[in-house]
Amino acid sequence: MAVIALAGCSGAPGVTTSALALLLSWPLEQGRKMILAECDPDGGAVLHGLLQGTLGDRYGLRNLSVAARKGESGDAFWRQLIDLSSDDAKQESPRDRLLLPGITDPAQAASLVSVWKALAVAFRGIDASQGHDILIDLGRTGAFGPSAVLAEQADAVVVVVRNTLRSLQSAQARVAALEKRVGDVGLIVINEGPYPAGEVQRVLQVPVVATLPYAPKDATVLSDGADQPRHFTKSALMKAARTCSALLVQRAAARRARLDPRAAFTAGGEVTRAR
Repeated sequence: MAVIALAGCSGAPGVTTSALALLLSWPLEQGRKMILAECDPDGGAVLHGLLQGTLGDRYGLRNLSVAARKGESGDAFWRQLIDLSSDDAKQESPRDRLLLPGITDPAQAASLVSVWKALAVAFRGIDASQGHDILIDLGRTGAFGPSAVLAEQADAVVVVVRNTLRSLQSAQARVAALEKRVGDVGLIVINEGPYPAGEVQRVLQVPVVATLPYAPKDATVLSDGADQPRHFTKSALMKAARTCSALLVQRAAARRARLDPRAAFTAGGEVTRAR
C-alpha cells in the first residue's frame, strides 16, 4: 500500500477538499483502511469545516504532542482517529476511512517539532505492518520546515494546483523547490482555468497525475459541511477522485519499486519480492 503526501501553494488550491474526496472514494479491499492525516502547520480545516465543530477539539494532532511527552505515542495515535466511513454514524460503520484532525491554532505547531519525525516513522510502520494507506495533507506550507520530513518519507508527493494563471505563477517556485528536495513530484490539477494538462506540465516541469473538476457546489459539502445533494457519491467530483486515487496508488507503487528494486507491487497493491 502507500503513503502519499499532498501539498499546496498560495491561492487556496483546495488541498484539504481534494484530500477528503480521495479519502471517501479511495478503493479499499476488505480489511484495509485509509487514513487521512491533517498535518498542515497552519491549522486543520476538517473539524470546523466538514464536521461543523460537532466534535469540538477533543481529537487531533495536538494531543499527540502531549502523549509523546508521556511516552504514549503509539496508543495515542489510534485514539485520535475519527471515523468518516459513514455519514450517519451507524454502529455498523466499517471504520475503514479515518481522519487524524489537524491542529486548531497555528501557534500549536511549535509543540509538534518532535512529533513530525515520529509521525513519519509511524506512517511507514502502519503501511508496512498493516497494509493501510496513508494520505497526508500538508497544506500550503507543510512540505517545508520541520514537517517536511513527512514529504521526504512519503512514497509519493503531489502538489494540488489550479490551472489558472495566478495559481500556476504562485506554484512555480514551490514546485521547483519541492522537486529538488524530494524528486518525482506530481500534480493534481483542479480544472478551473483555461490551461490544458500539457501546458501545466510545461510550465511547472513535473507531470500531471490526475485532474479534478472545478465543482464549487460539491466541494462545499467537503470543505464546509454543506448539505449533501442526492447522488453525491456519483458526482463528477467523486468519480474523478476515484480515478485519481487509483492513479496515485500506481504512482506510489512505481516510485517505491524504483527506490527498492527488490520489491514490486501487484495491481491490487500487494507487495511481491522480485526473484
